[in-house]
Amino acid sequence: MRVVHVLIPDDHRASALDALDEREVEYVVLEDGDESILVEFPIPTDATGDVFDALHDAGVPEDAYRVVSTGETATTGTMDDLMDRYATNYDPLSVAELKSKSRDLSRDPLSFVGLVVLSAIIAAGGLLLDSPAIIVGAMVIAPLVGPVLTASAGIITGDEGMFADSVRLQVVGLLAAVVGAGLFAFAARTLAFAPPVLDVTSVEVIVSRAAPNFLTIAVGITAGVAAAFGLTTKGPTSLIGVMIAAALVPGASATGIALVWGEFLIAAGAFTVLAVTVLGINFAVFFTLTTLGYRTNLGAVVPSVERTVRTGALVVVAVLLVVASGVLVYATFYHFEYEYETKQAAQDVLSQSEYADLNVSTVRVGYGLPATVFDTKPAVTIGVSRPPGSEYPELSTSLRDEIVNRTGQSTAVRVQFTDVQTARELSDPPTVATKIGSEVGYEASRSRSRSSKGSSIS
Repeated sequence: MRVVHVLIPDDHRASALDALDEREVEYVVLEDGDESILVEFPIPTDATGDVFDALHDAGVPEDAYRVVSTGETATTGTMDDLMDRYATNYDPLSVAELKSKSRDLSRDPLSFVGLVVLSAIIAAGGLLLDSPAIIVGAMVIAPLVGPVLTASAGIITGDEGMFADSVRLQVVGLLAAVVGAGLFAFAARTLAFAPPVLDVTSVEVIVSRAAPNFLTIAVGITAGVAAAFGLTTKGPTSLIGVMIAAALVPGASATGIALVWGEFLIAAGAFTVLAVTVLGINFAVFFTLTTLGYRTNLGAVVPSVERTVRTGALVVVAVLLVVASGVLVYATFYHFEYEYETKQAAQDVLSQSEYADLNVSTVRVGYGLPATVFDTKPAVTIGVSRPPGSEYPELSTSLRDEIVNRTGQSTAVRVQFTDVQTARELSDPPTVATKIGSEVGYEASRSRSRSSKGSSIS
């Protein structure tokens, strides 16, 4: 519920009060001056937009003095009817409320960066321990949802300062997360809390963030849509912020760890995932807000032509961002295409009759770019389940040849076998012999047990 105080010019007094009467909103006049009146009334949250539109149509300026606060309860003759009328309506927050709610999500730079770094350190510990539980716990303290939402809110409300601060906090916060996670990983390795010879390429939770994939990017974009939708409603956004942090912080931590261990290709891949996800989340928030009917005000956040120095600096930064984004988009598209062809190649090879007993469990493709651009060769790791005792020494070679044939790019292929033993269902379940007081029956059961010893079911 909202409690509204609005200053109505005396010239529009009659039309404004008539608009409230038409909607059965009960009000009180707190002050009656010579040129205006101050009116207070409680309304359901979902009625805010409709009532404000009615007041605007009645002649009350949009920039008129207006205070909107949250109310716990209100006893009026029409409140129950208003609650029922607007209960099923989705009415997004007004631009002023959107701006206010966005500002409430903001933090001062010191506390924001500090919490992000602490979250990245905890996530780095979870990555090194291969503990998803610790990684999830680290997401709770990362306040990344604030800058992500206030960047788009700054464009919607035309607040240049809000927009610039939000972009700056996102960049500084995520870079600080990479550095913090790297310093923690360096300390853990130097002090032997983590094995110096640890192969980070064998840690699943790190390798899974080393290359862009559709699901990772899709999760981040969806979290951005949910955050934007939550921002426009009366509900909290703290839980949605955990999801945004889950899409960003592990990637930053994985980048720092990979740099410390000298796995620069994994670091490049993880950082690419991080950068693409950040761009995707911000675009998703902005697109969702505009789809919900909020009008953008880009002109207000773009500096005027007279400020030549600042304009020039922003143009250079904008060009660099566009170029970097283009490279990231191209690299991500190439990786998706290469990963798809690799999976198809693995499916074609294992569909051959000689590999009928094998099943593909996982296909992981390391991060890399086309050989025509950079001399990088993305390594491929394929998990395969097999019957116990079976050997397939030529499988990796067959997979490599098929991948090279499909993609035209040389690559290293590693096959990880997992032995799987399967017992088929019996048509007649065996009976269990029990001693029934008779020695004959007992001996018979023992005889049956001895006769069945050593047999196996496959």
